[in-house]
Amino acid sequence: MKLGLVCRPFSFHGGVETATTGLLGALLRAGHDVELISTRRQPDVPGVVVRRVPTIRHPSALRLLSFALAARGAAARGGYDLVQSHERGLRQDLYRAGEGCHRAYLEAMGRRAGGSPYHRLVCALEGRIFRLEAARHVVAISRQGKEEIERRYGADPGRVTLIYNGVDLERFHPDNQARHRKRVRDGLGIPGEIWTVLFVGSGFERKGLGPLLEAFGRLADPSSRLVIAGKGRVPRYQSLATRLGVADRVIWAGPRPDVEGLYAAADAVALPARYEPFGNVHLEALASGVPVLSSARAGGSEVVRQGANGWVVAVPAAAEIAEGLAALHEPPSGGWAARARASVESFTYAAQAQAFTALYRLLLG
Repeated sequence: MKLGLVCRPFSFHGGVETATTGLLGALLRAGHDVELISTRRQPDVPGVVVRRVPTIRHPSALRLLSFALAARGAAARGGYDLVQSHERGLRQDLYRAGEGCHRAYLEAMGRRAGGSPYHRLVCALEGRIFRLEAARHVVAISRQGKEEIERRYGADPGRVTLIYNGVDLERFHPDNQARHRKRVRDGLGIPGEIWTVLFVGSGFERKGLGPLLEAFGRLADPSSRLVIAGKGRVPRYQSLATRLGVADRVIWAGPRPDVEGLYAAADAVALPARYEPFGNVHLEALASGVPVLSSARAGGSEVVRQGANGWVVAVPAAAEIAEGLAALHEPPSGGWAARARASVESFTYAAQAQAFTALYRLLLG
């Protein structure tokens, strides 16, 4: 099929972009003719036609609206069998809700849409999509997301399909521990086999770094380390770590493209998010053989089994997170790696593309 795929420019290491990149490759391998509709900042992609459209860069509301308008025009001229959008647009056959519900995000963060033109526009666009006025079908990436869309917008459950993300099972593998663990730990200044927790994510407030730092300060193991990778308001959280007395045990790694090495260096991964539609970190960590502490507010918690491959806290609060970290500190008989890896081996990009292909046939039937 000839598909027009509307998406933001790839950075190839951000969560949303990584998910799109993996799916794009799988769709091409499945034999589809895929063209990208993106902004002028999108670099070339081998084997793919890129339709770059002009956008207004500032302010953010005009950037969003100008891209939606330009993408609609490019899609209409493309002669596609189907238009699939990973961005909130004005018209698409299929919308993949990779960022969940913006209204739910604002509520989780204690914010309101009313005071911001950008937030009002995002909510208006997603309302048209989820009420199925601007899309024929919606793909949710977690059960939580599907239920949210149906409950908040009255969407027909038959027109909202759950398709989980995939993960690169070769890049993220328990064997990486033998390849990278010592090198990465040495580079981060982690001595020996000191127990180490890894946080990966940009947007520290939404992803629960504050309560994680508080919980880390309650651990009984005074030698443990917390590695923080990603982008956020670092000085603010460095000050919090200092107030909590854990600054000397927290390592700020920044955004890194070699995240598979960080998983190899970690003993547990923590993502106690306040709101997270799914969270590729869950799949990447588990595929790497590392147990995951998640909050129930992350769609990725749906692949975590309490005490089997990780821990799920009902809310991202310090006491609950500390309890979960303590549980992960004591591995089960045989360790975590085999259990964690086995729990996600069915989450492949090929399986994701197969599910999308079945949906395309349904829409064209």
